[in-house]
Amino acid sequence: MSTDTDPSGGRRGVFRTKPVEQSIRDTEEPEHALKKSLSAVDLTVFGVGVIIGTGIFVLTGTVAKNNAGPATALAFVASGIVCALAALCYAEFASTVPVAGSAYTFAYASLGELPAWIIGWDLVLEFALGTAVVAVGWSGYVRSLMDNVGWNLPAGLQGPDVEGGTFDLLAFILILVLTAILVVGMKLSARITAVVVAIKVGVVLIVIVAGLFFVKAANYDPFIPEKQGQIEGSGWDAPLVQLLFGYEPTNFGVMGIFTAASIVFFAFIGFDVVATAAEETKLPQRDMPRGILGSLLICTVLYVAVSLVVTGMQHYTELSISAPLADAFKATGHPFFAGVISFGAAVGLTTVCMILLLGQTRVFFAMSRDGLLPRFFSKTHPRFRTPYRPTILLGVIIAIVAGFTSINELATLVNIGTLFAFVVVALGVIILRRTRPDLHRAFRTPLVPLVPILSVAASVWLMLNLPGETWFRFAVWMAIGFVVYALYGRRNSRLGRGDTTVGR
Repeated sequence: MSTDTDPSGGRRGVFRTKPVEQSIRDTEEPEHALKKSLSAVDLTVFGVGVIIGTGIFVLTGTVAKNNAGPATALAFVASGIVCALAALCYAEFASTVPVAGSAYTFAYASLGELPAWIIGWDLVLEFALGTAVVAVGWSGYVRSLMDNVGWNLPAGLQGPDVEGGTFDLLAFILILVLTAILVVGMKLSARITAVVVAIKVGVVLIVIVAGLFFVKAANYDPFIPEKQGQIEGSGWDAPLVQLLFGYEPTNFGVMGIFTAASIVFFAFIGFDVVATAAEETKLPQRDMPRGILGSLLICTVLYVAVSLVVTGMQHYTELSISAPLADAFKATGHPFFAGVISFGAAVGLTTVCMILLLGQTRVFFAMSRDGLLPRFFSKTHPRFRTPYRPTILLGVIIAIVAGFTSINELATLVNIGTLFAFVVVALGVIILRRTRPDLHRAFRTPLVPLVPILSVAASVWLMLNLPGETWFRFAVWMAIGFVVYALYGRRNSRLGRGDTTVGR
């Protein structure tokens, strides 16, 4: 397959790259332009809003009890470092190529069209499943709060995960409402997110401050419990690293911290969504790095603090798995705080859903504008300047999926999709530094190529700790993507047809 340079500066065939200048020109066509309304504060709020979700309210206790004990705090630090390495790469790309699409757009500028399509297809799945999974979790919290005041939905409308349930009405309605908010505009979305994030962070701070009064030093002994072998996985349930190399991950001990890190990584998913809003940022060269790195730093500090408090309040062997924070307060005789935590979780998950849905629609919009998906979806609303067509389409589809489908087993696909995106972005930074050293980079990833290489290595290691079944499902989705690209994307690619007239 030819990869010779063509007159436009890209390459021929499926590895043709889209010049950064053309990507930026594409944002200037009135019918396909997004409104620039976001600041660094808005981006940081978006980041905190999507990162702080089920991870801090559920995973903290689950991982402490099963994998790392009080050393769960170190597992959050390890996952935070993996994300920080990727965030440094995202920050350079987002400030250099301030165009909607995140990793998809970055890959198109550095690796070529086919790799860009693969990562775009991957992100569509990642954000769709993430939105649906979180919506179902939100529905569960709200039903619990409704039960406390004597309100009960009919069993048939509580979702397939509930005995006798067939349709999750609350999850369905939530996604439709959030879809309408996203259609109306990003600034409205940012204002709603700011209010909700304030409530959510307030609840987290209440947990930390109130919990400090109930911490017992004896609960930290031992801080790193003695190593234990995991129950051996069988078949596709075993981690891929075990299937390929015979390495069996351990619980507790020093290596148990890294086992825990591969699990709590789910709690960090979302900071990369900030990069999808680059085109709607007033000063992306300055504000994107601040938003990405700032939100990640804030959330890592909160995660570490919460994990230290909850393992200090109750011995890790006694923590509950379903609601560890709330139950830790109940165990100390303070059920009021348990109710506050449940309320904070329910409110907080709304922003997680909205921002994941936002990220998906921006990736879909960018792929449509490039012709890899039907151009019909790249028209923005004449008044709101939002990609309303893909927002409505994807919102309705995800609402139906969340309403009818039990998708707990698919949640790990969100992890593998995110880690795959991290790998692509890190490689893209190295390649674009070599192929386009002339580009102005408002933010530069330090120690290139060392930092991107470390990001790739860390992401691949966490991917290898995911079950073989997850890899199989991911491969099937990718195979479907190759077929769609071969039948439609390659033939209709604007870059392939030599269409570079946008904005001129």
